[in-house]
Amino acid sequence: MAKLTHFNEEGRAKMVEVGHKLNTQREAVCEGTITMKPETLKRIIDHEIKKGDVLAVAQVAGIMAAKRTSGLIPMCHNIFLSGADVAFKIDEDSSKIIITAIVKSTGKTGVEMEALTAVSVAGLTIYDMCKAIDKEMVISDICLLKKSGGKSGDYVRPGTEEEQEVI
Repeated sequence: MAKLTHFNEEGRAKMVEVGHKLNTQREAVCEGTITMKPETLKRIIDHEIKKGDVLAVAQVAGIMAAKRTSGLIPMCHNIFLSGADVAFKIDEDSSKIIITAIVKSTGKTGVEMEALTAVSVAGLTIYDMCKAIDKEMVISDICLLKKSGGKSGDYVRPGTEEEQEVI
């Protein structure tokens, strides 16, 4: 089992020292879903939400959130991102939008938290823009799909399409 390093000698939370670590290329891909009423999804697709283009706004919100993650998560390092993107896949059969974030950096610590934050805030933005017509939306299944770089190496979530490609 991995040793947790976010505690000091007194057992209190601390930010981990990463100064001794080598800079490596890092990437994280995260995903989540927002499920809604079919009518809500149709209005998003048809650009009939009064607040504007829901997916365009959610994409920008997710990218901005990735850049500000260290201000939201107390022990998260402030890192330079070399890239961030948020994409959406519409699943009309299940009446949901699948949100994917890819975040990249060259540095001493990973970008998983930034990608998870991007997905979360993109989902929250969709909710905010559509809550007047659908308060029953559910944001769920936010998870890390894969990550690369750093001492711990690469990770691919078991059961994902990415894992199948690696095998």
